[in-house]
Amino acid sequence: MANEIEGLLRQVGAILDGHFLLTSGRHSPMYVEKFRLLEQPPHTERLCRLMADHFRPQGVQLIAAPTTGGIILGYEVARQLGIRGIFAEKVEGGRRFGRGFRVIPGERTLVVDDILTTGGSIRDVLEAVRTEGGEPIGVAVLVDRTAGRVDFGVPFFACLTLELPSYDPAECPLCAQQVALTKT
Repeated sequence: MANEIEGLLRQVGAILDGHFLLTSGRHSPMYVEKFRLLEQPPHTERLCRLMADHFRPQGVQLIAAPTTGGIILGYEVARQLGIRGIFAEKVEGGRRFGRGFRVIPGERTLVVDDILTTGGSIRDVLEAVRTEGGEPIGVAVLVDRTAGRVDFGVPFFACLTLELPSYDPAECPLCAQQVALTKT
């Protein structure tokens, strides 16, 4: 199944090979551009179904996602489960639910996001759920680029797990080969 999902992501141009400057400042020979998938509703629906089906037995009552890419995925997983979906926006010191969104105390909440790189936005959403009295029961992502090295203390599911190397610019082999750098 992983090969099929990676093939799909490559087909729609979501997995790119080259020399990329990541948001972190590090360099990588591969980049995942989730918006190439998100512009394809049938493919997005299919991968969100994997997330929904994985957590359906856990009695999920609410989906919470971080802005920006997580909103679309969170909405689709919520739609497939027939439940509410909300999102948390960046604020100083983390993320919070605004726009009248609320988490009912004890509400069994699944956090959904697009690409797991460091886990910072997911941790912020988990904290926002807990602050509102919700019960985080899992995390689902489209792509885990850490090869499973991040632990959120709740069950975790990724449609695709990749080990994507990244380099400090001073030690980047692609820079040493003078491969053109693409800013993401």
